[in-house]
Amino acid sequence: MLTRRAFTSLSLAALLAPGMAFAQDYKGPTTILNVSYDIARELFTAENAGFVPVWKQKTGQEVTVNQSHAGTSRQARAIIEGLEADVVTFNQVTDVDVLAKAGFVAKDWQSKFPNKASPYYSFPAFLVRDGNPKNIKDWNDLVRDDVKVIFPNPKTSGNARYTYLAAYAYALEQNKGDQEKAKAFVKKLLSNVPVFDTGGRGATTTFVERETGDVLVTFEAETLSYEQLYKDKKVKTVVPSVSLLAEFPVAVVDKVVDKRGSRPLATAYLDYLFTPAGQTIAVEAYHRVTNKEVMDKFPGRFPQVRLVTVEDVFGGWQKVQADQFASGGILDQVFVGR
Repeated sequence: MLTRRAFTSLSLAALLAPGMAFAQDYKGPTTILNVSYDIARELFTAENAGFVPVWKQKTGQEVTVNQSHAGTSRQARAIIEGLEADVVTFNQVTDVDVLAKAGFVAKDWQSKFPNKASPYYSFPAFLVRDGNPKNIKDWNDLVRDDVKVIFPNPKTSGNARYTYLAAYAYALEQNKGDQEKAKAFVKKLLSNVPVFDTGGRGATTTFVERETGDVLVTFEAETLSYEQLYKDKKVKTVVPSVSLLAEFPVAVVDKVVDKRGSRPLATAYLDYLFTPAGQTIAVEAYHRVTNKEVMDKFPGRFPQVRLVTVEDVFGGWQKVQADQFASGGILDQVFVGR
């Protein structure tokens, strides 16, 4: 759960990081819109609460960061169709690339911020019911006939695409790179999902509140948060033997900020996510960060995990988009009838 430690453990002077962009003579809009993925509401509510006083301390201005949340593929389409996002904080690279190809985001957007413009990371993990009655430990358990799995629709949710790719990577590893066996594995996994919600929050509601399914697959940041949020349900995180690094790319939407005159505010907001204060808030929300000093403040918070990457397993996001998610790609082939 998020606490106020992220705000109180660092002095305001420390929050004003050297790399953070400010414009003391900024005369643009005092509101910006952050268009984000479905399950990031609480995280960015906390990040906004950290950023707003920093901006005021530096500029004297009161600003507001509004939020919009849904599956990121849907969000990217909405921006192209007219939703005026000043910034995006997505959960998959391909959806930012869609905006870049449409002329909304710079082609070299990953070079604009540290860590390829990803302020924090996570990976697909499992959330099981009290006592783990189905004894679910790894990806192979999710394709058993007696197990029902909950995760969103990979056609609309970046969260679900990471789940799909992580399962595919596991199957490739278990079957010595055999693509046909990997396809059969994810096809069986998809057949074990009784209902596909459009986003991660809907899938959580299905699993926790409607008590449908035996296991929820979502980002570790979510499973650890849900352990605290749903203590009465006694749900528990299970980390599989291997999972897929999930990065959370951010970008300024150039076409919108240049029209609105909000670039300095939008850039400063994303800069804040990479400061020690912004990183601390992310870890408070159970996201992992690459800043060792921040991570060292939270000993024992995260279990050990072996992660593989999209680049190592699939050859990068462009190849994933072409091979897996393009029309007629592998996802379409194994998603028949769903």
